[in-house]
Amino acid sequence: MDRPASPRPLRSPGGFPVVGIIGGGQLARMCAGPAAELGLTLAVLADAHDASAAQVVRCAPVGDHTDVESVLSFAADCDVVTFDHEHVPADVLAALEAAGAILQPAPAALTYAQDKVAMRTRVGELGIPSPRWRAVTSAAQVADFGAQVGWPVIAKAPRGGYDGKGVVVARSPEDAAALLAAGPVLLEEKVVFQRELAVLLARSPSGQAAAWPVVETVQEDGICTEVIAPAPDLDPHLAALVTHAGLRIAGELGVTGVLAVELFDIDGEHFVVNELAMRPHNSGHWSMDGAVTGQFEQHLRAVLDLPLGSPRPSAPVTVMANILGGEHEEVYSAYRHVMARDPEVKVHLYGKGVRPGRKIGHVNVSGDDPVALSARARHAADFIRGVIDE
Repeated sequence: MDRPASPRPLRSPGGFPVVGIIGGGQLARMCAGPAAELGLTLAVLADAHDASAAQVVRCAPVGDHTDVESVLSFAADCDVVTFDHEHVPADVLAALEAAGAILQPAPAALTYAQDKVAMRTRVGELGIPSPRWRAVTSAAQVADFGAQVGWPVIAKAPRGGYDGKGVVVARSPEDAAALLAAGPVLLEEKVVFQRELAVLLARSPSGQAAAWPVVETVQEDGICTEVIAPAPDLDPHLAALVTHAGLRIAGELGVTGVLAVELFDIDGEHFVVNELAMRPHNSGHWSMDGAVTGQFEQHLRAVLDLPLGSPRPSAPVTVMANILGGEHEEVYSAYRHVMARDPEVKVHLYGKGVRPGRKIGHVNVSGDDPVALSARARHAADFIRGVIDE
């Protein structure tokens, strides 16, 4: 039997506002603790009663983020509405605006996270370095672009892709055929780089902004597996350039809340922008335990136009490792072992069912030595996944 529908959100004593999050995934879930500490009421529009955030947020009505009536009903009780993901359709966003809902980020900004072609166009207009790219609709155009920039090229679905989904390394026009069958495709040159970086920042409606240190991210099969904060041996000049680019993108695009800018470090001196995300992001999970203000608290502060917290690191280095699902559905015993083996490791699980390769949590560990911290974080993540047993 389904449980009764969640009650309408009740305001906290003192008239504190209600923050609504469309989407009930792990990003919404990790806002619950900071919301309680800030004295806020949090509500989430979840896709199921047992969604990640619905397990920990009392007001979690079930609804489809593509259904106008469900979203309007949810937003009616919220002082501000923000997002767990970028997949809310444009007509739903327009209906929310027409109804007077306060959306952070606003649809005009969110467009650049939803549509990669729009993002590439706007970032290029700002003069911020990007890979060479082209939007195409035919195999002939793919062939022409490949001949111009060299094979292979990166083919992306302009909308909806994440964690490597909707992305193909195309060595010929035929490799992009499946994406082309679904509509226009964004082609990008395959950039040669020495490592991947990300800069995370938050911006409020009044224009206050704060940036965390630039981090190094490690990707495997299109999925981020590790983040090192701050990025080791990063030239201060490049760090300043990257941070300035992120702050400029946020200001020029009118972003509110947390913004993640993923980049390629070309040679230690130059960079190009890879992707944007207008929400808390995997590259910022380290900040939950490694910064004065974590990204989830900062996102809530930003969307409410509260003064932003300090993004200063609370330790010289913090390493985050993602926990991916393995073959074993039961992970509690491994979780207990990791806590006992290394009491300084912070384990964050998302309440999600285990599937091979699915992100089910992450671990953070802070200290002085990035190499040693990486080994500890990876050991904990791999033990919970079940790929090691000692």
